[in-house]
Amino acid sequence: MRAFYKSAMEDTNKQFEKVISSCRELFAKKLHDYKAAWRIMRPISLTDQIFIKAKRIRTLEQTHTAMVDGEDIRSCFAAIINYGIIALIQLELGYSDGVDINEEQALAHYDRYAKKAMDLMKAKNHDYGEAWRDMRISSYTDLILMKINRTKQIEDLAGQTLVSEGIDANYMDMINYSVFGIIKIDFPE
Repeated sequence: MRAFYKSAMEDTNKQFEKVISSCRELFAKKLHDYKAAWRIMRPISLTDQIFIKAKRIRTLEQTHTAMVDGEDIRSCFAAIINYGIIALIQLELGYSDGVDINEEQALAHYDRYAKKAMDLMKAKNHDYGEAWRDMRISSYTDLILMKINRTKQIEDLAGQTLVSEGIDANYMDMINYSVFGIIKIDFPE
């Protein structure tokens, strides 16, 4: 049984890396086109941007109809991953009145937070034994929406919580749930 879990976790790690690689590629292309224009965004605005994408996923799951071309469930999960990483960068650096980092710096920050998300996923995956694989994609959507609501509440409390994890932990979970959603789409079992 132990060998099965080890093999499954190795598959998860490889799949996680492939998903993050595709999201990073999109991030890099957008950096080329727009530079780091997102540096002006405050974390609360990024929370709302993630909310918009998660609501779109839920609407698509419920209606099975898209009125806007080019934005399917997978692309919305990818956007949540990239906005989540941007939000973590903004929490660290603060927002700016303009583009104050170059593409190389932005990608270095991206890679650092993607690695942190993967390290967290590995630790939780070990402890929870690949439980996410038995979940429905719609459950990831609901968990992301819950994490957004938690994040908004923490933001409204100016980060002054009594026992809860911080905003960064919620962003990390949103990233990881989105990666799981894409894995389930890209690598159906």
